[in-house]
Amino acid sequence: MAAFIARRLSFLILVVLAVTMITFLIAQVVPGDPARVVAGPRASAEQLQTVRRQLGLDRALPVRYADYVGRIVRGDLGVSIVTGRPVLAELAARAPATLELMISALIAALAAGVPLGVWAALTRGGWPDRLIRAGSAATISIPAFWLGPLLILLFYGAWHILPGSGRLDLDPPPSVTGFLLIDTLLAGDLAAFGDALAHLAIPVLTLALLDIGGIARLVRAQMIEVLGEDYIRTARANGLPEAAVVLRYALRNGLIPLVTVLGLSIAQMLYGSVVIESIFAWPGAGGYVVGAIFNLDFPVVMGFALVASIAYVVVNLAVDMIYMLLDPRIREAG
Repeated sequence: MAAFIARRLSFLILVVLAVTMITFLIAQVVPGDPARVVAGPRASAEQLQTVRRQLGLDRALPVRYADYVGRIVRGDLGVSIVTGRPVLAELAARAPATLELMISALIAALAAGVPLGVWAALTRGGWPDRLIRAGSAATISIPAFWLGPLLILLFYGAWHILPGSGRLDLDPPPSVTGFLLIDTLLAGDLAAFGDALAHLAIPVLTLALLDIGGIARLVRAQMIEVLGEDYIRTARANGLPEAAVVLRYALRNGLIPLVTVLGLSIAQMLYGSVVIESIFAWPGAGGYVVGAIFNLDFPVVMGFALVASIAYVVVNLAVDMIYMLLDPRIREAG
């Protein structure tokens, strides 16, 4: 286990270095001049040169990259060109909104995808199986930028039952965790809790639908394989109830491979939240980064890419460790 963790941590360092290099190079070739954004469209050539010198854009690329990596090592992701605030502080302030959206969507995707996959496996070849497989293929293929506006048109525009954008209409509760669902409950404000839940519904549904299909297909395939094992046939031959066979034996072993897929699901939701937050005006890190892209705020874009990459590797490391704990065969081989 210790050797495995050491290998993955070394991989984390390599990933971070690669991400810093790629994001730095992309920032250099993207059309546009950050100095012009800061100085304004009417700035003179002298003023523009002064701003470029203040931002360090007049130095050689290797020097600027070495300075960038050095600041990252010290925990400094730079300063936003637009707001003038530290990038890390800006992202941290918006992280709770993004995490609340992601965690809620992941819970919803698991709550729907696992039962659907089990049902499809138990009715293999029947109409529920065919319907679930068709629906899974559809949800996997639907792009978020099309699904989000469609759900807004239905739930907000046509049916008028859910808000179409934002995170809260009522006065926000005192911030304790940054998660509105938790903070409203801690404050005992049930009206604000219902309002926050209503605002969360369509973005969560959009993000969850993109992942339900993949989860259902994986669970179906694993359940079909497990249901054909000898110990399942033995359990049925001994007269155990079908519900006990499915839930206690088949589902428990069939869900182990799903753990490894959760890392990919979290990564997909992390980058998918960028699109979702833009569509629903969600005040999270994703929408903030989209605005930074249009404003040529390269420190914010580079900082988000770095934080997202580190989070992705750390989450996958945790998932792999959980998988090793659940499956002794992997632990012995690892």
